[in-house]
Amino acid sequence: MSSLVLGFHEMENTQLLLVGGKGLNIGELSKIEGIQVPEGFCVTTVGYQKVMKQNEMLQTLLDQLTLLKVEDRDQIGDISRKIRNIIMEVEIPSDIVKAVTHYLSQYGEECAYAIRSSATAEDLPHASFAGQHDTYLNVIGKEDILQHIRKCWASLFTDRAVIYRKQNGFDHIQVFLSVIVQKMVFPQVSGILFTADPITSNRKLLSIDASFGLGEALVSGLVSADCYTVLKDKIVDKRIATKKLAIFGRKEGGTETVRIDPTQQKSQTLTEQQILQLARIGRQIEAYFGSPQDIEWCLADDTFYIVQSRPITTLYPIPEANDQENHVYVSVSHQQMMTEPMKPLGLSFFLLTTPAPMHKAGGRLFVDVTNQLSSSERDIILNTMGESDPLIKDALMTIIERGDFIKVLPNDKVPKKAATVCLLQVFKHKSTTIRQSFLI
Repeated sequence: MSSLVLGFHEMENTQLLLVGGKGLNIGELSKIEGIQVPEGFCVTTVGYQKVMKQNEMLQTLLDQLTLLKVEDRDQIGDISRKIRNIIMEVEIPSDIVKAVTHYLSQYGEECAYAIRSSATAEDLPHASFAGQHDTYLNVIGKEDILQHIRKCWASLFTDRAVIYRKQNGFDHIQVFLSVIVQKMVFPQVSGILFTADPITSNRKLLSIDASFGLGEALVSGLVSADCYTVLKDKIVDKRIATKKLAIFGRKEGGTETVRIDPTQQKSQTLTEQQILQLARIGRQIEAYFGSPQDIEWCLADDTFYIVQSRPITTLYPIPEANDQENHVYVSVSHQQMMTEPMKPLGLSFFLLTTPAPMHKAGGRLFVDVTNQLSSSERDIILNTMGESDPLIKDALMTIIERGDFIKVLPNDKVPKKAATVCLLQVFKHKSTTIRQSFLI
């Protein structure tokens, strides 16, 4: 097995620095039983590093780029353009060409492929880099594939990608790029599936966006999409958009934008059965990765293919629970007027100063008040919350009034008064000096 090129099934989940975030996720997807992933391989970051290291001018420009700040937009644009131009003219090392040729012979050299960028700082739990690096669809022929590998390498230095890295604290010199070469699927319908609602952050609502043709039309904002919402294997909402345009692959390579027949523009892209089938696939992928996922999918010949999955990074963090029960968490950080994440030292110090059971998530501390809200201790918790922050009390009341979220505990499960007093002490403790120390 060469370190220059790896097939999807040859990848291991420890090889982030070899195949990047997107490549790592595709490798994992291809191992999930019952999940259809188009075949392909990954030109690893070893090839990118070989190209960069053999050119002194690239190293000089990278050093200059590192010294710039986000505000230096003109200089960033000038240096980034020079780097891209050099990469586009570079000769790909012969051992990389040989390895690519070998894998193309396995999957079909004359087949059409999607060429995708996969950076080592991409599709991570804390930074998605979604849309920052380039993807090319329906590329046919070895020479064109090699040229588009160069284009993907160069896309690491578009102005938007460089600025995004600077804003998120990533070092340009320490970020490498691999290239995914994946057999094309020519779908009738494609879209995006969120296993947690990205609008409401409800982790039990699954949201599906779907449009005709290739998913690039949806991702690029060219078209509006149908939106389906699923809760517990039941479709609870459908919004059918007017879909005037779609992107399809051409036989000779590349893509084209076509106008949808007026009689089909308002038709539903997926049937109810297909919506529920796709939702089950999404939940299976979410369970495998252990966190809510943003999934790219397509439907061709009645088969759903998954072409990408990444963690949803915009959800507010919540503690992990080892059961399927409902939980109500109150943020201790917000009670202490600390809306920003704590640093590790602050977290450790806080945990040493309180006997109350705490849960950590996203640099914040939470207390589970489910049992208190389910018992005779409810009024005590609500009144204390109300004195501290009326909005939190209102939120807790909303949950209680739903009637289906909080279950009344039997007498032998009612929390001891000492446990409730301990929680109340945490909520009432608001020393400014201590608060400041938690953020260091």
